[in-house]
Amino acid sequence: MPRPTVAQLAYGSCAVIFATFTMLLLSGATSPLAIAVIAVSALALGLLVAMTAPLLAPRRRPVAVQRPAAAPEPVRATVPSPVREKVREPVHERAAS
Repeated sequence: MPRPTVAQLAYGSCAVIFATFTMLLLSGATSPLAIAVIAVSALALGLLVAMTAPLLAPRRRPVAVQRPAAAPEPVRATVPSPVREKVREPVHERAAS
């Protein structure tokens, strides 16, 4: 499992803190059970935000270079000529004088 990035940790932490304060202020909860439920739900929301943070970032994809629609040119390959073996020529001896 990959490690969370700094952005994921920051987004998740901010979501937990703001969600906890907001839910506590809006609900007016005073019992320990209600506060525990709000805290657990805020943690779940923070985890959800942290896990989806990379999905929210814009993805940069390399742009493919478009080629003109002209017909491709034929490939011209040069092949080196085969190495010729040395042909033995007959030895001509001098005639005795």
